[in-house]
Amino acid sequence: MTASPAGGRGRFAGAGPEDRVVVARAPAKVNAHLAVGPLRPDGFHELQTVYLAVSLFDTVTVQDGDGITLTVSGEGGGATTGAGRVPTDRTNLVWRAADLLAEHAGVPADAAIEISKSIPAAAGLAGGSADAAAALVALDALWGTHASRADLIELAAQLGSDVPFSLLGGVALGTGRGEQLTPVLARARSHWVLGIAREGLSTPAVYAELDRLRAGGQVPDGAVLGSPEPVIAALRSGPTGALAAALANDLQAPALSLRSDLRRALRVATDAGAAAALVSGSGPTIAALANDEGAAVRLAAALAGEGIFRTVRAVHGPVPGARLVG
Repeated sequence: MTASPAGGRGRFAGAGPEDRVVVARAPAKVNAHLAVGPLRPDGFHELQTVYLAVSLFDTVTVQDGDGITLTVSGEGGGATTGAGRVPTDRTNLVWRAADLLAEHAGVPADAAIEISKSIPAAAGLAGGSADAAAALVALDALWGTHASRADLIELAAQLGSDVPFSLLGGVALGTGRGEQLTPVLARARSHWVLGIAREGLSTPAVYAELDRLRAGGQVPDGAVLGSPEPVIAALRSGPTGALAAALANDLQAPALSLRSDLRRALRVATDAGAAAALVSGSGPTIAALANDEGAAVRLAAALAGEGIFRTVRAVHGPVPGARLVG
């Protein structure tokens, strides 16, 4: 499977002009740095985050249809975990992405859309945002809307804070509510092991818990945000030890408050040889940093053997954002 730039057209072998098929994929993300400011008047928190796109991908397949239809398959598959918890109606970001692009381009919103998930739902890895980004790229190609990358990023920002980064990929500094991006040139590859918890964790609930903890003086109030520069410098040139020392996540404390089992998960990861471990985004995934690819493979095997995660994935980053494949 090879990537082609946005704006090209993908097909399955044997597909004719009357049954066009376009496939795109987009990566999961890890927040190597996540500083959360106070609640803003618009209901969002001011963020300063360093996004890292990693090699765990969801795939979105689109073809001609009558109106929008949406199916989901893949990771997990149970009624309350994995693909089974992803909605297939207008509340799904992919459906909203289709409507938004069609309205922007002045074309009918007609497509049969299938999401194949490898990124767990409600795991702090931006799986829903990745799906929306892949859908924008795929539908732009299917419908021939010829949207520029800037147009797609503007539409993505209307869908959610993480969707623009899912389009961009690589490494980026996010500000505002996370949607204002400054790309970061990062030559160093980092290796991670993602420990996926058995139950998801609601992002709004984690932010609400952060506000509660701050109101009670249990964590800093966020008036002064930690600097992302140490993480950016480490991602640019390494070494792993520098990145391990710089990792930070203001949402880790509220995630641990809501899910005390995550404390053990973090401890198990570091005891198993991780250079560092933190809660990914709003959780509950544990992102464990490894010294190299071999160490990541060994760490993944060790964590899988502990039996405390639903699944364990060894990944690396940075990787590109949403792209057509075929």
